Amino acid sequence: MELATTLSYADDPRRAADEVAALEAAGLDAVWVAEAYGFDSPTVMGYLAARTERMKIGAAILNVYSRTPALIAQTGAGLDAVSGGRALLGLGASGPQVVEGWHGKPYDKPLGRTRETVELCRRIWRREVIDHHGITDMPLPAEKGGRLGKPLKMLTTPVRETIPLYVAALGPANVRMTAEIADGWLPTLYIPEKARQVWGSSLAEGAAKRDPALPPLGTVAGGLLAIGEDAASVRDLARPTIALYVGGMGAPGKNFYNDLARAYGWEEAAAKIQELYLAGRKKEAEAAVPDEFCELVSLCGPASYVRERVEAFRESGVTMLNVTPVGADPAALVEQVKGWL
Repeated sequence: MELATTLSYADDPRRAADEVAALEAAGLDAVWVAEAYGFDSPTVMGYLAARTERMKIGAAILNVYSRTPALIAQTGAGLDAVSGGRALLGLGASGPQVVEGWHGKPYDKPLGRTRETVELCRRIWRREVIDHHGITDMPLPAEKGGRLGKPLKMLTTPVRETIPLYVAALGPANVRMTAEIADGWLPTLYIPEKARQVWGSSLAEGAAKRDPALPPLGTVAGGLLAIGEDAASVRDLARPTIALYVGGMGAPGKNFYNDLARAYGWEEAAAKIQELYLAGRKKEAEAAVPDEFCELVSLCGPASYVRERVEAFRESGVTMLNVTPVGADPAALVEQVKGWL
């Protein structure tokens, strides 16, 4: 397994870059930059590319609504160029809260948009002439003469024509598509012991349709990391994130993270968390998160226990362990876990 971390939405990018550089020296293989409705990730990724030398730098994620496929491909190629071929491009449909509530775009055809974006990115990076007519195109009225521009190919030559594309997916159909077409998979709130029961059949069905020219599907997952005899208490730091996603990232009946909590077996808790969060009672929503949920999405406890958790993620199919080190010396935690891999 490779070892990665994800930058927090609220981080000061300049301070975060200092921390990431120290983690790179400790052996970290990759950093993922989230976006949602905070700072845009490509700006931060470009800055990290200038501050690091070896590690991979990934977007986690660029949603497929607020940017055209062509712009996403340009962004990926640009990041790959300034980083010297170290870019990872995470894509996804995000959710209604971000797409409609922040970007003001209708949340429609998420799988079709994702599939088209993956296809077009790969074609653009191969510098094919793009004459595409699909659901990601805006139809132009015939009375205005139709298209005024001719099909083009990318003006510049990408460093790589196969920049790794990772897709954020949770629902059965989306995971099935991801296993079919993506280089990697970005699940959220991943519990290794429950992964097979929730996603096993979807992953297998998608893999059966996978182009043999593609590499094996990578999986990026992990959680809070703390090592020590009293480190188990750090798991409570997962509560705000779990409550945000299960309770607030969507609407009743349209929240993929809430659906996931239910699929894990916490139906009553998922309903309560969402009700409290959407009512503005966030602290109560956090308190309603089951202790077991916090434990199983984390790697916190004595060294022997954390090592067992690392192996549980590995055995479930995770190829890049994505951790958030918590403690006085994050670099030492990264170095310790890297030694186990």
